[in-house]
Amino acid sequence: MPEPALTSEEAEPQGGFRARHALLKRLADVVSLPGSRVNAFERSVTGDLLVEMLRLASHDDRKRVAARLAPLAEVPNALARLLLRDEPDIAGLLIEQCASLTDADLVACARDAAVEHRFLMASRRGLSEVVTETLMSFGERQVIEAVLRNTTARLSQVAVEGVVSLSRTERQLCAHLLKRPELRPSGAYVMFWWCDADDRRTILQRFAVSREVMQEVVEDVFAMAAEENWQDPVSRKALQFIERRQRNRAAIEKSPYGGLEQAVEAAARDGLTREVATEIAYLAGVKPITGA
Repeated sequence: MPEPALTSEEAEPQGGFRARHALLKRLADVVSLPGSRVNAFERSVTGDLLVEMLRLASHDDRKRVAARLAPLAEVPNALARLLLRDEPDIAGLLIEQCASLTDADLVACARDAAVEHRFLMASRRGLSEVVTETLMSFGERQVIEAVLRNTTARLSQVAVEGVVSLSRTERQLCAHLLKRPELRPSGAYVMFWWCDADDRRTILQRFAVSREVMQEVVEDVFAMAAEENWQDPVSRKALQFIERRQRNRAAIEKSPYGGLEQAVEAAARDGLTREVATEIAYLAGVKPITGA
């Protein structure tokens, strides 16, 4: 069960409870002692007692305890769970500073806490694939942007594909996604259709694929496929991709324009009609719908 979030209204006023304030500080000090001074069992029991007190502590006291525990190499699990689900300014102290938090701690916090917690978590250093995938699964644009800007975070292909799909409606994600090393050509070419002009230019420059090696390796396979009259659709499609040319020589012979450059000049001079656009697509070796 997730720990209930603590609010300032739920905490009793401190008033003159000096003993409570002092006890919170001393218990936090015990939890912070090195392993040579306190064993794991004592640390755990102290942590459990501190959790019970923090449930009724004021916002300031909870924040002081969080600041005291954030630099520790080991924080009792129950204590970490409670503070990670506290108000963002308290939970943020652990999210940003506590190196001892595991992926399981972060994933559970992302699932149980609010968007403010996920936004803070998105900028944490060294996020793993499982954490970033969880953060992005909520579809929150500001969180996704923060993860994409985090150069120390690692993204899974599932997460990248999800953002590629989301970028169709959230266009501002395109520029951030194009800076990620995890983005593959297949994802970039899908985004090409709804990116703006600058992003499309980036895609063409960054993800241009040279087919020279593939063409050299399968050179004799073209003759085999021709002998079979290109009847196998699987090999035909693959060979069409490998052989991709920027000029369709067969179309050039039939074209009234004599070549791609002449067709483009005609479009610039007389306007881009449907017929000219279709002719340009054929001459460029792409399907008319792609040219459109």
